[in-house]
Amino acid sequence: MIEKVVIANRSEIALRILRACHMLGIRTVALHSEADREAKYVRLSDESVCIGPAPAAESYLNIPAVISAAEVTDANAIHPGYGFLAENADFAERVEQSGFIFIGPRPETLRLMGDKISAIQAMKKSGVPCVPGSEGSLGDDGNENLRVAAKIGYPVLIKATAGGGGKGMRVVHTEATLLNAISLTRAEAAAAFGNDTVYMEKYLGNPRHIEFQVLADQHGNAIHLGERDCSLQRRHQKVVEESPAPGISDKLRRTIGERCAEACRNIDYRSAGTFEFLYEDGEFYFIEMNTRIQVEHPVTEMITGIDIVAEQLRIAAGEKLAYRQKDITISGHAIECRINAEDPSSFLPSPGCIVQYHQPGGPGIRVDSHIYNNYSVPPYYDSLIAKLIAHGDTRELAMARMRVALSEMVIEGIKTNIPMHEDIMSDAAFQAGGVNIHYLEKKLGL
Repeated sequence: MIEKVVIANRSEIALRILRACHMLGIRTVALHSEADREAKYVRLSDESVCIGPAPAAESYLNIPAVISAAEVTDANAIHPGYGFLAENADFAERVEQSGFIFIGPRPETLRLMGDKISAIQAMKKSGVPCVPGSEGSLGDDGNENLRVAAKIGYPVLIKATAGGGGKGMRVVHTEATLLNAISLTRAEAAAAFGNDTVYMEKYLGNPRHIEFQVLADQHGNAIHLGERDCSLQRRHQKVVEESPAPGISDKLRRTIGERCAEACRNIDYRSAGTFEFLYEDGEFYFIEMNTRIQVEHPVTEMITGIDIVAEQLRIAAGEKLAYRQKDITISGHAIECRINAEDPSSFLPSPGCIVQYHQPGGPGIRVDSHIYNNYSVPPYYDSLIAKLIAHGDTRELAMARMRVALSEMVIEGIKTNIPMHEDIMSDAAFQAGGVNIHYLEKKLGL
């Protein structure tokens, strides 16, 4: 049984985990840096421990400090949230070796899916469609690399196997620039990730980004909760997400979703997870699996009625999934806008004190946020300060409710990207549905 959970994260996801724990009667320990001492989740938690100064490397990424906090508070589980240590296999291993429950996948699964080459190989074995590419990492034989690229067909994408967040990728359009691009990507990967291994795959020109949410327990049961469209991105960072994805048929959803669930069973996956795909010309291509809770999980919760974080906790406690695939129904449509503390024009971070905060409401509106009046947004971390979610029986109703909610939302004292979201919700192409991953940057002139 899980009796007390250390929440090894901050901001809105820390509060989200805290609420799920309290709903299940589980006590909580909020870890925080010196900069987050006055955070809402720290105040609401049963206990709290300061684990270091403001820089994440000295606090939220400090593995010994996190484990020590669990020891001194007599907790028996650790939830990593997303970001920071959430997909760190060494951290998960240390947690389990120290006698605590890691609320997430097994360390070996994190390693398998954290390496993009091994992840793709595992997905191919399960029948999950993948982007055409090199069979494994690229070696030092230039002629062989040229042959592989010619077989795939230009343009190709050189990717770091340990990459993420848009880093460690380079598009190559011609044979003449291929070898130099491989060398540059290797150097960047070594500097950014400490691993210079790269591979090659076909570059898709105008895809959409569509991902499937899954839940799997340690008893061999796995289900999917449908898909999310996360194509509105800026510099590879998601801005707006929605579910279900416009234009995806029930048959295609069922086919891809069932393959994802089968892949979970094949790799002995446990916890919540997300299979990310590029979608172009009616075809899905697997790109990676996120082995954690996603920022955009609320849109799936809104259309399925399933508390994904609570399911993570139950799975980690050894319980069997309470749902079968036939129990999952999709009701209506949901949209999420990520509200960031940033200049809506330059996108520069805008930390500082929030002197006035008004949260919107009404039918179908949900706000996941840790901010409050007179809360000071620190300059040390990601600029996400709130997630605004709208649900309706139809996509049109969800968009209408989102427009009203954005107009009601007041955050004064700092700059936010609310004006950009208002513009997106009134954009004709977005309203029509199905824009690709390049659309927002073109719209913003980036």
